[in-house]
Amino acid sequence: MNTSSYQSEFEKLLTRDYFSTKFNSQRKNAFEQFLKKNLSKKSWDDFRFTNFSALKKNVFRISEISDAPNKNFKYPEPFTGDNYKIVFNNGHYQKHLTTLPKGVEIFKNLEYYNDPKNKVAQSAASPFDLLNTAFMDSGMSLVVENNIKIKSPILLVFINAGKDQLMISPRIHIDIGKSSSVSLVEHHIGFGNGNFSNSTTILSLKENSHCKHIRLQKDSDQAINSGNIHLKQEKYSKYYLSHFGFGSSLGSVGVNSDLNGQGAECHLSGLCLTKNHQHLDTHILINHKSPNCMSSQNFKTVLKDYSSGVFNGKVIVHKDAQKTDSSQSNKNILLSKNARMNSNPRLVINADDVKCSHGSSTGEIDQDALFYLRSRGIDYKTAKSILIHGFISEIFESLENPKIVNIIKSDFDKWIED
Repeated sequence: MNTSSYQSEFEKLLTRDYFSTKFNSQRKNAFEQFLKKNLSKKSWDDFRFTNFSALKKNVFRISEISDAPNKNFKYPEPFTGDNYKIVFNNGHYQKHLTTLPKGVEIFKNLEYYNDPKNKVAQSAASPFDLLNTAFMDSGMSLVVENNIKIKSPILLVFINAGKDQLMISPRIHIDIGKSSSVSLVEHHIGFGNGNFSNSTTILSLKENSHCKHIRLQKDSDQAINSGNIHLKQEKYSKYYLSHFGFGSSLGSVGVNSDLNGQGAECHLSGLCLTKNHQHLDTHILINHKSPNCMSSQNFKTVLKDYSSGVFNGKVIVHKDAQKTDSSQSNKNILLSKNARMNSNPRLVINADDVKCSHGSSTGEIDQDALFYLRSRGIDYKTAKSILIHGFISEIFESLENPKIVNIIKSDFDKWIED
C-alpha cells in the first residue's frame, strides 16, 4: 500500500459525517508523522529486521457500513460458553452479542473522551501506533469499578471477514479500578481475504488491581495483524500477558509498560509458530520508574520453511527504581535451514541496587535428544513432535482456565503435527 493509497483513505475517513471531528487534529498529527517516517527502516530502528512487504504490496480500504455483518450473525468460535464478551466484525461493534458482568461499564470512545481526565493517546512507538491514531474507526472503553472480582473471562473478539481487503483500526480502553481483578481473552480470527487489523489496547491499572490478559492471534494466512498494548500501572498492580500467534502473513505485537507505582509487576510471555513465508514480530518496552517493581519476559518461537521472526525486548530501569527485579528470556527453534530469527534483548540500567538478567538462544532441535528418543523405538516425526511440545509447554503453564488452554493447544497441536 503506497503513500497515495493511505492518503486517499485518510481523506475519505475525515469526511465521514458519523465520526466526530473532535479528534481530527490528533488524527492529522499522527498521519503527518507517519507520512514523514513512512515504513522506512531508517526511521524505525526496532523494525530494521521486519518484513514489511505484505504491508507495502497490498492496497486496503477502510471499512464501510456495508461491511457490517447481517443481523443474524453469530460468533462462530467455541470460546463463548458462559463467558462475558464483546464482539467486533470488520470493525463494527456487535451490540446484540455483548454481555458484561455487574461492576463493568461500557462506553463509546467519544463518551469516554468527553471526560476531561481522559485524553486521546498519541503514541509514536511504531508505525502501527501512528496508523491506529490516524485511522481509529471503532472501539470501546471498559471501566471496572473498585473492589470488583470478576471470575469469568471477558472475551474481546475481533473477526475479520471482508470480501475486500479492509484496514480496521480498533481503539480499546480498559480502566481497572483499585483492588479489582479481571481476566481478558483477546481473540483475533480471520476468514477469506486478508484484512489489515491494527488494534490498540490501552490499559490503566489502579492501585492493587490485577489483570490477566490472553491474546490469541489466528488471523487468515493472507492477513496483516498488529496489536499495540500500552500499560500504565500504579502501585502494587499486577499485569500478566500470554500472547499466542500463528496466523497472518505479517503479525506484530508491541507492549509498552510504565511501572509508575512501587511494587507494580508486569509479566509477559508469548509463543509464535511460523511457516511458509510468514513474518511475526514481538516488541517489548518495560519502563521501571518506581522502586521494588518486578517484570519478566519469556518468549519462544518455532519457525519452519522460509518464515522469519523478530524479538525486541527492552527494559529500562530509571534512576529512582531501586530494588528492581527483572528477567528476560527469548528462545527459538529453527526447523528449516531457510528460516531465520532476529533476537535483541536489552537492558538499560540507571540504578545501582537491582537484580536484572537477560538471555537469548536460537538453534535447531537438540540432535542428542532426538537420537535418544529414536533409540527407544520412537519414529522420527513423533520424536520431533515430542521435543517441540516440550519446548513450548512452559508458556501454557501460566494459563489457569482449562477450557481456554485446550482450545489454544488444539490449534498448536495441529500446526506441530502438520
